[in-house]
Order: sequence, then structure tokens, then C-alpha cells
Amino acid sequence: MVAEAGARGCTYVVPASDFALALQVGRNFAAAPMKQAVKLGVTEKEIDRLCEAVVKALSKGPLEPDEIRKATGSASRSMGPEGVKKGLSTTLPLALGKLQSAGKIRRVPTNGRLDQQRYRYALWRPNPLGPKLAADGASADLAGRYFQWVGPATLAEFQSFSGYGVKAAKAAIEPLGLVPIPGNDRLLLPEDLESFRRFKPPKTPHYALVSGLDSLVLHRRDLGSLLDAGDGKRKVMTEKAMEALGGLSDLPSHAIFDRGRLVGLWEYDIETRSIVWASFGVKDKALTDAVERTEAFVRDDLGDARSFSLDSPKSRASRINTLRTAP
Repeated sequence: MVAEAGARGCTYVVPASDFALALQVGRNFAAAPMKQAVKLGVTEKEIDRLCEAVVKALSKGPLEPDEIRKATGSASRSMGPEGVKKGLSTTLPLALGKLQSAGKIRRVPTNGRLDQQRYRYALWRPNPLGPKLAADGASADLAGRYFQWVGPATLAEFQSFSGYGVKAAKAAIEPLGLVPIPGNDRLLLPEDLESFRRFKPPKTPHYALVSGLDSLVLHRRDLGSLLDAGDGKRKVMTEKAMEALGGLSDLPSHAIFDRGRLVGLWEYDIETRSIVWASFGVKDKALTDAVERTEAFVRDDLGDARSFSLDSPKSRASRINTLRTAP
């Protein structure tokens, strides 16, 4: 299932058991647009009345944003040119955001796909928040989840994931009793240390074609740590220009990994219904087989492989051409 606001106010796919946690840690981020709106003359009472109108409209069933706007009538209003400059054309998104962060409504993809921007809103019953989770407890729980998923990791990487400042991040990890890896600034849960020490990387390649939003990268945002030294200088096509791969925080395309090491990039060409890819000096049958398996899955089951919800065949054309001509 999808929690509408999690760490940094982003949308995450989380198990139902973590709905309350995801909503709680995202509440401060979800409140940010309201702070901007207050400066433009919007009041809390006005948004509370609009929230009531939205809940009443959704009591008859899920609705798309335009349908909600029609059903609530004059309860929402235009924010004028100044609001448009701030990304707030009407007051309706303020109410929707407030209701989502409170666990009262949720978004439902209109076509069942999470990689597109078409959705409806529905009442969320029972409210997943239930008894409210204290903010301090939520921060520690989030830190615990993070180091279970990603550890070993640095404090700076946890900060990047959570959006916390240094002081708040240190307070969040303190109850975990994290232990450092000898000779490294990475931290690990105590119960995972022995397994980490015993682990030996496989001797044979194990290739995986993953999304550009895969947690291996997204939860650390430190590509340099996943690259061989020489690969950091490789130039890749980003959104606007060619840049050195090692200087990026996020992947410019989908990734090919081998035992945790970034060894290539790929995109899906919807016109040829095929994967276009380039590896960093590695190309063997195992890698070709992995590409073919992923290509068949995308072509036959997904139809496309977007980097993010607004990605399109047109927007990725330059990246595809760069991969085709890569040495």
C-alpha cells in the first residue's frame, strides 16, 4: 500500500503496519504549504471548513480532483497570481494535503499504476493513525527501519533520507545503540554486526537491473560509494547536460548492479520495445541474460519503465541516445 507522506514528505510504498509511522514522520513536511498560504491570507478555519466539505463529498465514493472541486463548490477559492507563483493555484490542495497527513483520506491510482499522476481520493477508514504516535518515538522508529533496510550507513545518509537536521538525526539514532564498522564511519544495528562480519561477497557476478529509484541508491544518495574508482569520471546524460557520474547524488537512468556495485545504466525505449543499456567495461552472457529477462518483463507486464511519474518517452530520448553511443 501507499503512504501519502513519509520521510521528507515524499510518497512511499510501505506495509500496512507502517502506515501510522509514515504519516507521523511526514506531518511536519506536509504542513509546509500551509505556512506559505497563511502569508497569502488563507486561514486555518477556512481550510478546516474546506476539509469538512471534502470529507462530505467523498462519503459518496472516491472522486478525482476536478470532481472534488465541483462537489465542494465555493468552499475552495482561487489563490490568484501570487498563489500561482508559490505553486498554490487554489486552496483545495491545502485541504487535501491536510486530510492525507491526518490519515483521513488517501490517493487511489485511477488505472492501478503507481508510476503515473492520475488518481482519485477516497476516505481512509479506519484511520491508520489510530492512537497518535509521539513524534520522538516516530523518529526513533524511522531510524530503526532505515538501518534495518539500508545499514550499514552513515549519519549523513540517514539525514538525507529523513530530512532531519544533525541534532534531530542524532537524537533519533541514539536509542538504537548503533555500532561503527571498524575503520569506517558507517553504522550498523548491534544485532546485525556479526552477520556483517561473516558475510563474504560471491565470487561470480550477480547482475540486477533495478529502477533509478531503487533503495540501494535513493536511501543513501551517494553514488560515489557504489562505484569503482575509475567509473566516477564517466560522463552521463542528466536532465540537462553531460556530467561526471561520481559527482551525482541520484541516478541519471535506471541502474545495473553487480554484487552491490554500479556497473551500468539502462533505459526502456518504448518505440522499439527494448532496453537500451551500457555497461562499464563489463559484458558477458550472464549480463546479457539479465538484460533480456528484464526486457521481457517490462515489455510484457509493465509496458514501460519510467524513472519517475512525469518521465516520458520524449523526456528520456537524450538519455537513450547517449546510452546507444556510449563506449
